[in-house]
Amino acid sequence: MPETNRPLVISAPAPRTLELIFSRETLEALNRRYRLVEADRDNIAGLDEATLGQVRYIIGQPPLDERTLERMPQLRAILNVESNLLNNMPYEVLFRRGIHVVTTGQVFAEPVAELGLAMALNLARGIVDADLAFREGRELWGGDGNRSARLLSGSEIGIVGFGDLGRALNRVLSGFRARIRVYDPWLPASILADAGVEPASLETVLSSSDFVFVVAAVTSENEGFLGAEAFAKMRPGAAFILLSRAGVVDFDALVAAVKSGRIVAASDVFPEEPLPLDHPVRRLPGFLRSAHRAGALDQAFKKMGEMVLDDMDLMDRNLPPLRCKRAERETVARMRSRPVSVN
Repeated sequence: MPETNRPLVISAPAPRTLELIFSRETLEALNRRYRLVEADRDNIAGLDEATLGQVRYIIGQPPLDERTLERMPQLRAILNVESNLLNNMPYEVLFRRGIHVVTTGQVFAEPVAELGLAMALNLARGIVDADLAFREGRELWGGDGNRSARLLSGSEIGIVGFGDLGRALNRVLSGFRARIRVYDPWLPASILADAGVEPASLETVLSSSDFVFVVAAVTSENEGFLGAEAFAKMRPGAAFILLSRAGVVDFDALVAAVKSGRIVAASDVFPEEPLPLDHPVRRLPGFLRSAHRAGALDQAFKKMGEMVLDDMDLMDRNLPPLRCKRAERETVARMRSRPVSVN
């Protein structure tokens, strides 16, 4: 296709790169079908009028204001590959103009769910601590090493949030014959029932579960909503597994609940990332730590590129994007997740 006939794409995927999210083959296809303009995510307004006047797609989630959008008459979609929806652009203007805002975050659902399952199994069976004891010659054999162990199979499980990650988690838990209750105020009970889980109040999920998985996004309505009162409602010895964002939890209260011995916990996310070396959670017994790595698999990143390329092809043919998840006008401005700084 001649250079001038190829649609123009602004590439501003920071902190990610095109090489991270596209395989060699899909990146070659991207460059073959489109004219790419690499841009500083914080200075889209500084691009020349010709570029802004011709751009059809933006890969990334750069800050945009209404005046800059007015200079983009041909813009059809913003393809967010950071995945958290940030409140950094006038979404009402985008929706009014029919510009799609889509996210590739669903690629992380399955890998995060699998790590969440691993965390639950470890909290139930003490796998990491037993391995460390074995290396140091302090291992306990047979039943002596299982005094606090329990089964995930047949247990009662609570899930807070039932988006892509909650649904993926439900699938990986399906073989454990567990009773699964879900709290999600943004979903009707019928949708939860159709997915084979029990709709429940937050209090019921907390008080009736052996394992509580938190996979809710941070919104303007739920920042820090899981605090000391919530942890006090949990069963003694229950496991609390945080997989979405630390912003939904009062992290100091979580640390205190684990330190008291009332519950055990695991988390892949933290209020500061990287976490300070002197943070008390680093040395806290009963707390399993993972450095925000649950979804950061090359397989997931490369799937992002496939989804972006497929949806751009659909939109080129005046069809709606189908592989990425579209932002909803009613909820997009409520999102409060912080951007990631490390892939």
